[in-house]
Amino acid sequence: MVNAAILGFGVVGSGVAEVLTGQGDGVRKKADELIALKYILDVRQFPDSPFASCFVQDFSVIEQDPEVGVVIETIGGVGAALDFTERALKAGKSVVTSNKELVATHGPRLLQLAAEHGAVYLFEASVGGGIPILRPLSDCMAANEILEICGILNGTANYIFTRMVQDGIPFDQALKGAQANGYAEQDPTADVEGQDTCRKLCILSSIAFGWHLRPDQVPTRGITRITLADEAYAAACDRRIKLLGRAIAQPDGKVCAYVEPHFVSLQDPLAGVEDVFNAITVKGNATGDVMFYGRGAGKLPTASAVVADVIAAARQLERASYRPWAPNRPECIASLDELDSQWYVRLAKGELEGERLTIPQAQPGESGWLTPAMTRPQLEAKLAGREVLAVIRVLD
Repeated sequence: MVNAAILGFGVVGSGVAEVLTGQGDGVRKKADELIALKYILDVRQFPDSPFASCFVQDFSVIEQDPEVGVVIETIGGVGAALDFTERALKAGKSVVTSNKELVATHGPRLLQLAAEHGAVYLFEASVGGGIPILRPLSDCMAANEILEICGILNGTANYIFTRMVQDGIPFDQALKGAQANGYAEQDPTADVEGQDTCRKLCILSSIAFGWHLRPDQVPTRGITRITLADEAYAAACDRRIKLLGRAIAQPDGKVCAYVEPHFVSLQDPLAGVEDVFNAITVKGNATGDVMFYGRGAGKLPTASAVVADVIAAARQLERASYRPWAPNRPECIASLDELDSQWYVRLAKGELEGERLTIPQAQPGESGWLTPAMTRPQLEAKLAGREVLAVIRVLD
């Protein structure tokens, strides 16, 4: 029997408890042994919970219990979550998490700690919620050289775009709808400013390329300035606006990674991804494009991925482990300024080289343009002195 402890009893933690106990027979068959929930750590009291007898408030109880084999961290952040994860691994306990910020920031050290103490550190749920992406990327595509990762990695941002297009409502109103439906936090900064997408991209890139890419090394732009006019101009050229995280391997071995809104052609499968769904395209030199699609967040989809990692940890510790990431390589990061793209530009007045776009609701003097391919510095030189209302990269 493997005893498990859950750290944090919020949305994900409570979902893990439900999946782990509600599907006990199925989990046991897949893990080849019983996985029992022994502890739940939370500072709050839950006297009416069916798991009330499991609650403790002191992590040392879990840390010092030799019967606990797997710790499930769902606290979030890099404060207590980091402290408890390090202590659990040093005690020889495997750790499973959905904490993207912790993995993106401290993944190499935690993977190393796990290896040193005969444990594993698993985090499938940290990217894509219930979408299986990290293990296929690590194992199933191991024979490939990864050429590019490109994906919709944040369900909140994607939901906002869907509502703007389908309901014809502005960004602020769509965001309020996302909050009312529980898709966005009261402080939505990480979602709408691209930070959540950035952290997930860093995890994907670190696995794909084998060295730690840090969030502070990834240029990131959010979606707060996207307007209904921009959506209309996108539709005028058969495109949709999507917030994408991209990591592109360069011929010289460097990696260009960034997060930005993009104009995406309707012929691209990413353009049809709606609401809170995520989609990630991985391009390998042997496989070509492989897409992973599904619900990128939510209580039970995320809990499903967490419990799958718990099963993996219980079954085969050696095979369950991710390959360790090499340390950060600043010399291997390509400048985003070198990346050629077409651009959508919205001007308050005047003309620009390229294809002119027209929409019925354009303001007097306003115009939309698709430029020829060029770098961002080249574009900025052409726009110098002009009143620019919007600039969005076009996905090639």
